[in-house]
Amino acid sequence: MATRPTVSPISSSTASSNARRKRRANEEDPNVRYFLLKPGSSLEKPELGEEITNIKRALVQSFRTGQPYLAVTAWKGVEDISEESGNSPAIVKQAVSRP
Repeated sequence: MATRPTVSPISSSTASSNARRKRRANEEDPNVRYFLLKPGSSLEKPELGEEITNIKRALVQSFRTGQPYLAVTAWKGVEDISEESGNSPAIVKQAVSRP
């Protein structure tokens, strides 16, 4: 007679936390660009190959070709002298919008 493995119930806080993470992961960030790794390059010295329009297509193309995909976000350093920074200048990162 086979025994069934015991499964512990998921607490509501864990379930809602997982739902939030999944929801955030499915949202498209307009500043992120996706590229397949160029054939012949490596993760140690990556080169950008074909650009893919969104994360879902990047996953499919990565699966079809066996090539990893890269998510690229461009940032620049900007000065922040808001009240939140205590009125002393600070350098913070700011995403660069796509053209």
